[in-house]
Amino acid sequence: MANHVQLKPELVRWARERAGLSVAALEAKFPTYSDWENGRKFPTLKQLESLARKTRTPLGYFFLNEPPEDKLPIPDFRTVADAQIRRPSPDLLETVETMQRRQDWLREFLVEEGAEPLSFVGATHLAEDPAHIAQLIRSALEVPEGWANEETSWTIALQYLRERIDAAGVFVVINGVAGNSTQRKLKEHEFRGFALADDYAPLIFINGTDAKAAQMFTLIHELAHIWLGVDGVSNFEALHPTANATEEFCNQVAAEFLVPSDKLRATWPSAQSQEEPFQYLARRFKVSPLVTARRTLDLGMISKVEFFSFWENYEQDDRRQRANRSGGGNFWNTQNTRVGLRFGTTVVRAAKEGKLLYRDAYKLTGLHGQTFDRFAERLGYHV
Repeated sequence: MANHVQLKPELVRWARERAGLSVAALEAKFPTYSDWENGRKFPTLKQLESLARKTRTPLGYFFLNEPPEDKLPIPDFRTVADAQIRRPSPDLLETVETMQRRQDWLREFLVEEGAEPLSFVGATHLAEDPAHIAQLIRSALEVPEGWANEETSWTIALQYLRERIDAAGVFVVINGVAGNSTQRKLKEHEFRGFALADDYAPLIFINGTDAKAAQMFTLIHELAHIWLGVDGVSNFEALHPTANATEEFCNQVAAEFLVPSDKLRATWPSAQSQEEPFQYLARRFKVSPLVTARRTLDLGMISKVEFFSFWENYEQDDRRQRANRSGGGNFWNTQNTRVGLRFGTTVVRAAKEGKLLYRDAYKLTGLHGQTFDRFAERLGYHV
């Protein structure tokens, strides 16, 4: 007869709530789960190991005296209605930790290769004019004025901007799942992205579940974090002004970079003649309509009543579109964004030159064996 492991019920409940699972969801796999949570029965060691995997909880946590406090290893700027979000999900924690491991390797490798530190990391501070910093970033990326209007779609515009940031020395990763698991979709309401500042290997992670136009704003917001030299996880609730000075500064830089005030003022008369003025502006500047609406509010072109009326309708439409959105896409194109072109190229080159064991390259990229080889070949390397 299997031995049962005596656990504190509060630890079982904590693991479930931490993973965002319902009792019913766990009872589908463990019929006696509710008894475990209420302390009426206990699981076997095998069942406990399975529960740990299902809730993505380290097994040892179940043997603690009390539930541990999950904390992000970098500053947490996420808020809802100006209240800080306290508990990060296991998927967010794992994603941040995975990117930190990548950055640690990147920094060590680049230093050994004789790379020079990037002068723009931490080059600004909160007392600077956000419009001036937006112009400095535009110059550093060598992005011409009016670039967005030349691109034919949000996807192409995002790709162009990502490539310019990559070329400047910032590693960009866009992923909508934890690792490569399609069963672990990242939630955009939990976080939009985060930045890991470093003089040699600054890294930006963008939540790929968000709309392409929304990702554009997040990308520049996180790039402003790099210019400040400040790590942090971000989300944006209707782009409300925030009490946090760092987040507000990065929002203002992103807004001015993507929708320059002079260009918006010049375009506004044409937009007003349209049936959907904010969508018209969104197509021109390649950002979400919410960003253009917020921008016109901040510049005094519309009232708060007009903005919030638009926002409520926009959120309802956006939720419907997300519900109908299909997944999928080309596997290899997806890997380019999940791994990151600059990061992937660096890892593959290091492995090919014998400076990195292939087993370590597999761990860093999440790609193994022939999948890694094919990924390398598509980057121009034969391994």
